[in-house]
Amino acid sequence: MAEIRQGYLDDYTQNTSGNIGIGTTSASDSKLEIVGGTTTQELNITGIATFAAASGFIQKHTNYTENIQITNGDSGTLSGEIVVGSGLTMTVGTSVTSSQGSIQSLKVSNMFQPPSGTTATRPAAKPGSLFYNFDLKTIEFFDGNTWRQVDNTTRRGRGFFVSGGSPDAPTGHDVHDYIEIATQGNAIDFGNLAQGGMRMGGACGSATRGLIGGGYKPAASPTAVVDIIEYFTMASGGNTIDFGNLSDARGEVNACSNSTRGMWVGGEDIPFADMNILDYVEIATLGNALDFGDLTEDVRDPQALASPIRGVRSGGNDATDSDISETIDFWKFSSKGNATSFGDLITRASGPGNCSSNTRGFMMGGSSPDRFSFIQYITIASEGNANYFGDLHVQDATNHCGTSNSTRGIKAGGANPSSTNAIEFFIMATTGNAADFGDLSVARNNSGSTSDSHGGLGGF
Repeated sequence: MAEIRQGYLDDYTQNTSGNIGIGTTSASDSKLEIVGGTTTQELNITGIATFAAASGFIQKHTNYTENIQITNGDSGTLSGEIVVGSGLTMTVGTSVTSSQGSIQSLKVSNMFQPPSGTTATRPAAKPGSLFYNFDLKTIEFFDGNTWRQVDNTTRRGRGFFVSGGSPDAPTGHDVHDYIEIATQGNAIDFGNLAQGGMRMGGACGSATRGLIGGGYKPAASPTAVVDIIEYFTMASGGNTIDFGNLSDARGEVNACSNSTRGMWVGGEDIPFADMNILDYVEIATLGNALDFGDLTEDVRDPQALASPIRGVRSGGNDATDSDISETIDFWKFSSKGNATSFGDLITRASGPGNCSSNTRGFMMGGSSPDRFSFIQYITIASEGNANYFGDLHVQDATNHCGTSNSTRGIKAGGANPSSTNAIEFFIMATTGNAADFGDLSVARNNSGSTSDSHGGLGGF
C-alpha cells in the first residue's frame, strides 16, 4: 500500500538541493529519476522506450513542435512504423514536406491530389504509380511497362464491321454486323448505313460511339467518293445517324482513334489523286472534321491504328500499285501537327487489316503487290521497324479489316481473290498464327471496322 497518496489536482512541492530518486536507493545525475512508469511534459529518453497506459497521467494527444525522425534501431521503434489506432485521426500540416515513403492505409478527409504534368514530364515510376496528365485530362497509372489511362467505362467487348464491297454487290453493302470479341462465333446483324451501300470508308470509335466516314459510293457513280460521317451507339443495335462531314471527300481511307478523337488517314480523291491528309473530330460531339496535319507521303489504302497517345499509319499505295509504301509514320493525338517518321514495314503493304493493343500495333496480310499472309507488328511507344508475328488462318488475303479488344486481335473479310466471310483471331501479347473465329453475315472486302475496347482507348 502506498505510504503517500496524491490526488490528480493536489499540489506537491519538494525542496531539495540534490537529486530526487523514486524507486531507487541512489539517484543518478538526472534531476529527477523515476524507476517504473512516468508522466511528464518534458521527458528525454535514450534507448528503446514504450508507453503502456496510465489513465489520467499520459496525454492521449502527443504534439510534436520539433522535427522528429523515426527509423529503426535504438533511436525509434523496433519496426520503424507509426501506428494510428482505429477511429483516430492523423492530421498533417499544410506546410509539411516529406521524403520518399509508403503508407499502407491513409484516409484523406478533404482532397487527395496525385502528381501532375504533361505527357512529356511524366516521372520515372514504379508499377501502381498515379499521375494526372494535363494533355489528356485524365488520371493515368503505370502498369510496369507503360502509362495507361484510368477511366470508368465498362466495355462490353464488341467488334463492328461496317459496309464493304463484293462482286455480287457492285454498289457496295450497307450491312453492319458485330461480334463479341472474347468469344467465338458468327457475326450478328446490327443495322444499316443511313446513306446506303458504300465501301472503302474508314471506321473508328470511342468506348460508346462508333463512326464511319468517307469511302466510295458506286450507286451515285462508279468512282464517286463521299465526305459523309455517320455514327452509331455501340451498346444498342440500329441504323447509323448523320454526324458531319470530312474536310475532303475521299475513298480508300482508313481511320483510328483514342478515347476522344477520331482521325481519318490518307485516301484518294477524284480524279485518283492520292492524299496525305489527316483530319479529326471530337467523337462525343457532332460536327465536321477539322484539319490536323499531313502524313509524310501521299497515300491511299493505308492502315491506321492507335495507342491512347499515338496514332500510326503504315503502308498503302502511292500513285500506282508498283509503288506500294513500306513507310510507318505517327503523330500524337493531344496536339495537332504533321506525322513524323516511325520506321519501316518488313515488306511493302497495301490493303491489310489493322488493329492494336495499348502497346502493340498489328498489320495483317495485304498485297505487295502479290498477296501475302503474315502478320507484322510494332511497339507503338517506341520508333523502329516492324517485326514478324505469325501467319493468318486464311492464306493470301487482302483488303480485309481488323479490330481488337485488350487481348485479342481480329481480322475479318477480305479477298483471295474472291470475297470471303472469314473472321479469325490471335492473342496480341504473344507471337503466333491466327485461328478461325467464325463468319461475317455477308462475305465482303474493304469494310470499315472498330470496337468498344480497342487499343486506342485508355484504362483497363
